[in-house]
Amino acid sequence: MSIVINGEPRPVEVAVDDDAITARLTDGRVVSVPLAWSWRLSEATAAQRAHFEILGTGQGVRWHEIDEDISVAGMLAGVPARCPTVTA
Repeated sequence: MSIVINGEPRPVEVAVDDDAITARLTDGRVVSVPLAWSWRLSEATAAQRAHFEILGTGQGVRWHEIDEDISVAGMLAGVPARCPTVTA
């Protein structure tokens, strides 16, 4: 049975490796985006990357320790996280 809320599939499994953030969705799709799309996850340790929770009814994924959130909608739309601009 597929779970779709408000017309959007939800993640049931998430994995992060040295190259990609991958989510298996309730509708059977597997979505993967480059790790570089999240500067926080790119800079995180493997242990930090592995410690996450799926938010609410599955709108996204949260990594509390590194203060990172990624939405399923953002992954599907191909929207990378912006790295803050450093000013002197």
